[in-house]
Amino acid sequence: MRVVLADDSTLLREGLARLLADEGHDVTAAVGDAPALVAAVAADPPDVAVVDVRMPPGHSDDGLRAALEIRERWPETGVLVLSQYVERRYATELVTGSTGGVGYLLKDRVVQVDEFLDALDRVATGGTALDPEVVRRLLTHSSHPLDRLTPREREVLDRMAQGHTNAAIATRLHVSQSAVEKHANAIFDKLDLGHTEGYSRRVLAILRYLEP
Repeated sequence: MRVVLADDSTLLREGLARLLADEGHDVTAAVGDAPALVAAVAADPPDVAVVDVRMPPGHSDDGLRAALEIRERWPETGVLVLSQYVERRYATELVTGSTGGVGYLLKDRVVQVDEFLDALDRVATGGTALDPEVVRRLLTHSSHPLDRLTPREREVLDRMAQGHTNAAIATRLHVSQSAVEKHANAIFDKLDLGHTEGYSRRVLAILRYLEP
């Protein structure tokens, strides 16, 4: 089997490459960002691409969007998403838009190497391999996007809407500024606000919060 690996963690990428080589598979490319992934598949389409969700350059949903592009341009190449995150918008499009050759596994739920290798084989041969937890999250629809936020995230967003900076929010909530930044990024993710040139995710989140 010919495989392309895409993950911004060098340690994980090299570990997977060694594992696959030991199993007799040919890792044709191992890259750390979404543009390099698309370029590697374009140069030499593999049987399957193993892709993380959050990768450079945007560190948001770049990997998943690259996976969708691969499925559109090279439908014979299977895509196995291996990530810590379930990005609903593009994940739903990837899973429902394909009749086969697609998988989505959560890194922290893959406890056996054989489980990963079996999923890889199924995807490469046109089958599917979906973690039950991924399916559950994709099928769970909130009545409003704000319902996805934790109480602390709603507090942070409320203060954003009042015009406070991250530093000011940290002072008012008695937490570190890095904690506020972490909550802010979680808010952007849960509201499906990816990095879009020319738009401020902070402003878009506030507008979503103020919607009637």
